[in-house]
Amino acid sequence: MYFNLNDSINLLRKFTFRRFWNAAKVVGSYQLSKILKKPIQWGMPISISFEPTTSCNLRCPECPSGLRSFTRGRGMLKNNFFTDTIDDIYKDILYLIFYFQGEPFLNTDFLKMVKYAHDKGIYTATSTNAHYLTDAKSKEAVESGLDRLIISIDGTTQDVYEQYRVGGKLEKVLQGARNIVKWKKELKSKTPFVFFQFLVVKPNEHQIEDIKKLAKEIGVDQVRFKTAQVYDYENDPHDLIPTIDKYSRYRKDKNGKMQVKSGMKNHCWKLWHSNVITWDGLVVPCCFDKDAMHRLGNLKTQSFKEVWHNDNYKQFRKELMTSRQNIDICANCSEGLTVWED
Repeated sequence: MYFNLNDSINLLRKFTFRRFWNAAKVVGSYQLSKILKKPIQWGMPISISFEPTTSCNLRCPECPSGLRSFTRGRGMLKNNFFTDTIDDIYKDILYLIFYFQGEPFLNTDFLKMVKYAHDKGIYTATSTNAHYLTDAKSKEAVESGLDRLIISIDGTTQDVYEQYRVGGKLEKVLQGARNIVKWKKELKSKTPFVFFQFLVVKPNEHQIEDIKKLAKEIGVDQVRFKTAQVYDYENDPHDLIPTIDKYSRYRKDKNGKMQVKSGMKNHCWKLWHSNVITWDGLVVPCCFDKDAMHRLGNLKTQSFKEVWHNDNYKQFRKELMTSRQNIDICANCSEGLTVWED
């Protein structure tokens, strides 16, 4: 997770003594767990992700939303369920990500939920393909108090952009970014912190310098280059895996077989400090469980605290610390494989 100076100051302002103490307990229990090699969990999560919707207007080839391939239920996050959950946990939660799968702006209550979380003093972030950032919606987004806006843009020309963002229109993305930058200036707002997220794949890797220039021209705050998750990464050569090693999630081992760079250590910070909540209240370990196969709890039938400390969570953390290589969603993990540019 990256913060520039202004963004960091904004986040620090969200801390209360209770949130600071909760974060200290979470960090302490994680470090102790690594030392003792057994799961110990103190406190509540520092960060959570809420899924506004599973729906998406695009058809990206490595995304279950784009492929319409979910085996789990599909739908929209309801505002009353969201606010009830936030009321239960906001005193401990510092950071809220409005994203899992789908396009958040397709949920008509999305910015109402952002404002509700903002009014509770929580740092809020979302990721969007920017096709719905009209002038009016951009003004509303700035006014909602949204702290961070990630705009996915995987090409600087339409022919390259649409190779991954199938069905997308680059000009809509660029206009959406301009609208946000305009309203930040007109409303004299320092938020949201806006950055372009460029998923580096073989078809667009020649445009890395171009996206930096484009971001500067429009006035967004940062560019992030993200490594692409590829399900059939063992195929070599691959249509999507870039040739530039710095931006690839994979590399060949000594036997010439493609492997994930990050390795597979028997611990994971995410299972101590964060979790993901689907639109219908299922709690899953992290964003790699896209089809919610590892269901650790259900907030429609249990309180958040009951889920966070239940036997399912304890067992999953134990498996992480003893045999992580056997957990399917860990196989493609990208921890530490994001490249930031000023």
